[in-house]
Amino acid sequence: MPGHYGIIRSGMPDSIPEKEPLPLRVLITGVSGFVGRHLASILAQETDWELWGWARRSWTGIPNRLQLARVDLRDPEAVRQGLALVRPEGIIHLAAQSDVAESWKDPWGTFETNVRGTLNLLESIRALGLQPRVLIVTSNEVYGLIRPEEVPVREDHPFRPANPYGISKAAQDWLAALYATAYAMPIIRARPFNHIGPGQDPRFVVPSFARQIAWIEAGLQDPVLWVGNLEARRDFTDVRDVARAYRLLLERGEPGEVYNIGSGRPRSIREVLELLLSMTQVNVRVEVDPQRIRPVEIPISAADTARIRERLGWEPRIPLEQSLRDVLEEWRARARAEQRRPGR
Repeated sequence: MPGHYGIIRSGMPDSIPEKEPLPLRVLITGVSGFVGRHLASILAQETDWELWGWARRSWTGIPNRLQLARVDLRDPEAVRQGLALVRPEGIIHLAAQSDVAESWKDPWGTFETNVRGTLNLLESIRALGLQPRVLIVTSNEVYGLIRPEEVPVREDHPFRPANPYGISKAAQDWLAALYATAYAMPIIRARPFNHIGPGQDPRFVVPSFARQIAWIEAGLQDPVLWVGNLEARRDFTDVRDVARAYRLLLERGEPGEVYNIGSGRPRSIREVLELLLSMTQVNVRVEVDPQRIRPVEIPISAADTARIRERLGWEPRIPLEQSLRDVLEEWRARARAEQRRPGR
């Protein structure tokens, strides 16, 4: 519904006592997504910030201190109304269509969500005369086709996006830079590389492998594990470390600046699969599914993270092996629940 701003649930009091200083009021867009849920949980546990979240849907386990509203960022009036109500002092903009494969199937839907949503947010901030610190989260996919000799990639590396998602995130990145310069808005940009962890959609590579292994262990799937390109090399970081980086950037990032977030170490998809298979006793046959091969594949990607390490002291803490085990255990629990489901 155009202009609709709907409260889903509130964990905040109806009023705040007079003369009590307000904590930083922070809005997370896309809060019900993979990263948003982890970020909201961390901020609820570790800060006294007043937390607001925008999402298209609710989810289980919403932090008690989070006030959640249903807002479609593609609707400019809904965005304006929402900002007028919240009047945030900080914004972490996560809302996006983030699946590369989906962007090939629906490029316009990806552009509308990622580019129009960001433009509506920035225009509404400007129209209302607000001055929140804004963290715009784009993607390593803006760098696109990277040659091996160019790894690790610095923030000044040229954009060569290789899929509709990457192009949409490049446009989002440029919009953020433009509004920071043209309107003196305190905008910080983050370019995270591949991040993994519990709660990620099985359309992505690590939960796809983990789900298949767990289903095979439980007898819910034949012992065939379907894969795409195993030779591509990616820079994997745990989502909980990425969420910590977002908090630091909102607090202490330099307005107008951009920061890579990653481990700095490229790992082949084959290595990730082998690590997961080392955590199970089942024997599987690995088969390539042509539907999982992308029209354009980026062979290697890894971040130069000197800027965020040296200026903010951020380092990833969670090793890849722990991230993979946590994802596999999550899918094992889901497999057990599936076995108990009536009718099986």
